[in-house]
Amino acid sequence: MPENKNIAVNDTPTRINRQTFETIYNMYWDKVYAVCYNNIRDIEPAKEMVQDIFKSLWERKAELELENVSNYLIRAAKFKTFEYIRNKVSREKHICLKYQDCSHSSNCTEEHVNYNNLKESVNLLVDTLPCQCKKVYRMSREQGMSNKEIAVALLISERAVEYHITKSLAALRLSLSNYSE
Repeated sequence: MPENKNIAVNDTPTRINRQTFETIYNMYWDKVYAVCYNNIRDIEPAKEMVQDIFKSLWERKAELELENVSNYLIRAAKFKTFEYIRNKVSREKHICLKYQDCSHSSNCTEEHVNYNNLKESVNLLVDTLPCQCKKVYRMSREQGMSNKEIAVALLISERAVEYHITKSLAALRLSLSNYSE
């Protein structure tokens, strides 16, 4: 147990062997995870980052002599999250640029006409739905209300709301199956 105190206090350089690695892993995994998760707010990538940090620590054990294990791990976690965020932003910019390229290469006027035609067809089909289905569909899709909000407003169960939405969408899907682009 004195080795645990030494690692926690960090008053002498720590050489990493199997036992100290396991101790460090058990002592700091939650703390490193908290840093990663709090920066990116995504569970699985945060867990992967923590595993990468500890994997790197193990792989570099022969060359590392740590004076403050906690500081080292926290810095590593911050660096990993920064790298993750930087790569995510870069990917999003790349996707955005690709999307812009695609939108410039298409015929916007034709797409706009097709969109308006489809929207008009959907509106006409919604008007043919039974009264309750029509109300539920419009509240859900046009007004953006949640199933719970619709249920409260119409004094029906959430299950009934789901039923009407499913029925509406099935009718629309069937009627629009032959719609050409």
